[in-house]
Amino acid sequence: MSLVLSEAVPLRGSKLRVASRREVFVIDKGFKPKKQIISLWGLGKRKTHVMTTQTLGIEQNLYDYLLSVSLREPEILTQLRQETAQHPVGRMQIAPEQGQFLALLVQLLRAKKTLEVGVFTGYSSLVVALALPSDGKVVACDVSEEFTTIARRYWQQAGVADKIQLHIAPALETLDRLLATGEAETFDFAFIDADKSNYDAYYERSLQLVRSGGLIAIDNVLWSGRVADPQVQDNRTKRIRAFNQKLHQDQRVSLSLVAIADGLTLALKK
Repeated sequence: MSLVLSEAVPLRGSKLRVASRREVFVIDKGFKPKKQIISLWGLGKRKTHVMTTQTLGIEQNLYDYLLSVSLREPEILTQLRQETAQHPVGRMQIAPEQGQFLALLVQLLRAKKTLEVGVFTGYSSLVVALALPSDGKVVACDVSEEFTTIARRYWQQAGVADKIQLHIAPALETLDRLLATGEAETFDFAFIDADKSNYDAYYERSLQLVRSGGLIAIDNVLWSGRVADPQVQDNRTKRIRAFNQKLHQDQRVSLSLVAIADGLTLALKK
């Protein structure tokens, strides 16, 4: 995997290469991006998509106004967001208005036990943990020690580390283990924001784990608009399209797709 920067302004610097467990990220420090594009090379095929950390399709001045009259972001979340923005893959972070929306949903549900599939540097898990009551719990799934080291540091600083149970393992293994140990229908809320190829599997497990009246939120379902472009036929885009179509027909849930950030589907279990 490599980061390609478009609409760039030259700056001083050189290329920085960062390796994760299975992927290599390359970012050219000699350019300042106005937009970042993630490109993947797999089996000789190149796939590209634009990542976003703010709501799609809204002019910058209106977006700035939206934040100025609505965002109530605690300082610890601002610090985490700013640190993550400096990371080569920082644009995987959710938008602040989306985080605040998730917190509101958790409060509306009066949730005490929540699930997160995909932690990254911990913004979404932190925002949820801060919204939970003192006896609340977040079960968080990720495979990266590198990214979640940042998350753990901020959880500690915010005083919510005791609320968050982090599992470093493939998420499907963790979800299957939760089901096998009798935790079906015990979660109030689930947030899915991980590898898109497994969205359907994560959703099906989450649907078993949340209670009736519980909510599943799934991120990136508008995929920077690529889902609506018939010329885009890469595997991940097609999988997200299929997933969106499946949920549209899924009578096990009440459904809404909210055009916030990169698209957020809300599925309320009947």
